Amino acid sequence: MKKILLVGESWISNATHFKGFDQFSSTTFHLGAEELISSIDSSKFKVEYLPSHDAAKDFPSEIQDLHKYNAIIFSDIGSNTLLLHPNVWVKGETFPNRLKLVKKYVESGGSFLMVGGYLSFQGINGSARYKSTPIEDLLPVDILPYDDRIEVPEGFNITIQNDDHLILNGLTGEWPPLLGFNEVKASVGSQTIISVPKEVGSHPLLVLGKCGSGKTMAWMSDIGPHWVSNEFLIWKGYNTLWNQIIEWLVNKN
Repeated sequence: MKKILLVGESWISNATHFKGFDQFSSTTFHLGAEELISSIDSSKFKVEYLPSHDAAKDFPSEIQDLHKYNAIIFSDIGSNTLLLHPNVWVKGETFPNRLKLVKKYVESGGSFLMVGGYLSFQGINGSARYKSTPIEDLLPVDILPYDDRIEVPEGFNITIQNDDHLILNGLTGEWPPLLGFNEVKASVGSQTIISVPKEVGSHPLLVLGKCGSGKTMAWMSDIGPHWVSNEFLIWKGYNTLWNQIIEWLVNKN
């Protein structure tokens, strides 16, 4: 069985409630990968989910530990979480640069996917900060140096650039709408499979590439709300798309 490490997709929200003269606070915890994980064929793929709040400490710091996985996925997790292990942030000690480690993992034959979101690519207010890092070096896209989100609340339907690709097998007809994405530029030598329509800027949406002996992919929209609409989530093609994305990642051909 192929093993995938999914990193990110958790957050904590704190709200202050005002009711006349009185106020109180509430804190809630959220996971954002349930829809994706439930869609993956568990007879073929084992997804290990490392949420954002655990990743700073628990993301592997040795190359042999990364090579336990057939693919690594970053989804909505900023670069600081991977750079600032508690030994660095709290104790002021040196520690392996895990972004460099991921690049080494891919160069030596691993597979990597970055999924879009508010803390992917460059992210909201530029705070994901993957520009000019080893992760940008390995990706099949060039990251913009500023807030790269494009919100499309009215929704958009994708444009197929390569309908013969195995990732798109069985995905015929019109796709449900997406509601946003990260703007990037396809790198030289990469392969754009899906883009956004001309009226939204013709930006790449799904791009494939290589880095050393490994495979890389960038999906610029999300895996769940809000950029993935409810119609997209309940579309039967959602499961097909993500299983075929994972299949491409772990297949050595």
